[in-house]
Amino acid sequence: MSEIRTTEELLEKTSIRRLVLRLGVPAMFAQFFNILYNVVDRVFVGNIPDAGAVSLASIGVCAPALTAVSAFAFMVGIGGASYMSISLGEKNRKRAKETIGNAFLMLIIISVFLTAVLLLNREKILYMLGCSENMYPYAEAYFTVYTLGTVAALIGGGLNQFILAQGYAKQGMISVIIGAMTNVILDPILIFKFNMGIKGAAWGTVISQCLMALYVLWFLCGRKVPIRLHFCRVDIKIVIKILSIGFMSFMITILDNFIIILLNTALRKYGSETNGDALITCAAVVQSFMTIVFCPAQGITTGCATVFSFHYGAKNYPKIRQTFLYVFILCGVYIGAMGIAVQLFSERFAGFFLQDSELISMAASCLRMYTLALLGVAVQYALVDGLTAMGKVKYALPLSLFRKIVYMACIFVLPLFLDIKHIFYAGTISDAIGASFSILVFLLVINSRLRREME
Repeated sequence: MSEIRTTEELLEKTSIRRLVLRLGVPAMFAQFFNILYNVVDRVFVGNIPDAGAVSLASIGVCAPALTAVSAFAFMVGIGGASYMSISLGEKNRKRAKETIGNAFLMLIIISVFLTAVLLLNREKILYMLGCSENMYPYAEAYFTVYTLGTVAALIGGGLNQFILAQGYAKQGMISVIIGAMTNVILDPILIFKFNMGIKGAAWGTVISQCLMALYVLWFLCGRKVPIRLHFCRVDIKIVIKILSIGFMSFMITILDNFIIILLNTALRKYGSETNGDALITCAAVVQSFMTIVFCPAQGITTGCATVFSFHYGAKNYPKIRQTFLYVFILCGVYIGAMGIAVQLFSERFAGFFLQDSELISMAASCLRMYTLALLGVAVQYALVDGLTAMGKVKYALPLSLFRKIVYMACIFVLPLFLDIKHIFYAGTISDAIGASFSILVFLLVINSRLRREME
């Protein structure tokens, strides 16, 4: 009980600025290491002799389906961790304990179901995602092995949110570092030393995810955490609440993947057979960079989600307002720096993944077109993820959907009037318009409603 009070005192008595730095920065670095799962795979795969470009494009085609798997981990993890923090803010410790147990059971059931569905339908899924005949052998090999790690991926990623929610940001970071560094070590060994090619990259990731999951389970079952992992009876009310809060994170991830599918489909449709593959390869490079932007920013908001949730449960609106501000500043500093860096060093970044000089130049141009309004992403993350952590999906969902609708409209409209390569301006246009819309709606509508609700 004393440890639980210590966790509550951390959230109640520490200043918001210090809380955001204490919880957000380690979580940001954790997600920075987490992106090594994808980026390291793509760097090594892109340098496979004679098959680097097609292997890289194949990973880009697989990415939406494999990332969709992580959507379920975030749905249960963020939904459950947020509800646990809200329960602690309301001084309901019994419900907080039952929440983590129900979330664990949900992750196991969902992961087993997803593994079966993905393996049985992998050929249909890959061609639906824009895979070509040339890509299919590589894509199928990567997809099959990666899917075998679904159980570990969901348990590790989902339950790690409960470590962060209890204020153990450093331990949450360690769990991710364990997986990421293992992946960095295994990739060159399996891909080049054992000549496993793209399949070696997938096995490296699966083994890394298993190690991360084992660490998370070990830590949550230990005596250090106030709310320990344990089996409990399924409580339908808690399950529904977890899903209602986590649905927002799930929808965002699914829609992001759907957008990638639309982009790849448009590149395939409007580009020639050769140029289409080249542009899809460039899109994979762009998505790799955006992963470097999105994951650490999401780490900040995820790490600070417990601050939003706890103070919402405690009905402390002034601290919630401060949290919005400091989370935006922290996200803005990171994302702004990445936006400047990609404009100045786009060729160097593309060169990490590609060997052909012409393809590097094409990918660099796509990167610059995509990221001109990158700072708008900081606005989206601070507002949307903060509202989601408080269970305010009815406010968060429209803000996120508006930006994605603008993006999809650009994918359909831009190729009708411009060369297909200019479709990459869709990122810049949607970031600028989406951020402007979110700020206006929050200031004019959401802010006053939240204040009235808690007062």
